[in-house]
Amino acid sequence: MKELNGSELAGFIKERQAAQVRSLRGQKIFPKLVIFYDNDSPVIAKYMQLKQIYGADINVEVEIVRISADDAVEKLRAAANDEKVQGIIVQLPLKVCDMSILDEIPLKKDVDGLRGQSDTATATAIHWLLTGYGVDLKNKKLAIVGQGKLVGAPLTKMWRESGYDVQVFDKGDDLNLLAEREVIVTGTGVPGLIKSEMIAYGATVVDAGTASEGGIIRGDLDEAVRERDDLILTPKVGGVGPLTVAMLFENVLKACR
Repeated sequence: MKELNGSELAGFIKERQAAQVRSLRGQKIFPKLVIFYDNDSPVIAKYMQLKQIYGADINVEVEIVRISADDAVEKLRAAANDEKVQGIIVQLPLKVCDMSILDEIPLKKDVDGLRGQSDTATATAIHWLLTGYGVDLKNKKLAIVGQGKLVGAPLTKMWRESGYDVQVFDKGDDLNLLAEREVIVTGTGVPGLIKSEMIAYGATVVDAGTASEGGIIRGDLDEAVRERDDLILTPKVGGVGPLTVAMLFENVLKACR
């Protein structure tokens, strides 16, 4: 099995970003990202921690703010109007707040692309991961499983606008038809959903699904998939996640400039 190692690619990007931050600070520009959340899920906590660590590594301030249905709009508007804040994200999924709060993020500070006016950090990360490892998307039959706001929907839009051959699988669709596809991206958050028999020999598979099961973060792939040696596959740890974080901070630095 060949691995699509997002951590390796993210490492090169991080070095470049650290140099950019030093340059910005030399110009008295101090990058800052604010993360809002209302969900105590272990998956949410893990992703916010990864972003804090990454920010510290490249010297970008990351502030994490808990919100409720009563104060979410007020807190987002305060960050939106704060000139010292260049990037704002709402960590999804939300538990008590309404998705309409995303409209409070100014487009110039929407570094995660959640308002739908730009590609999400996750969709961009998946595209960079595949192209970075030389996967030819233009001449392949592609499949996207799930149409969530962070992964499936924006990646479908990106690839279809590029003219790629994309088949979308959503809830209730026959996943056995995945066997006809050469590149599969799955982001449903349903542990073990994608079985080995659904995947063709030699396919490329990106598992961007995350869910907490028994306190353990799991992806969409059944364990039997990882026992195959014919696939090109993201690892359990270090696949899409690290590159998504790198793309997020890439957008923060763009907002600074």
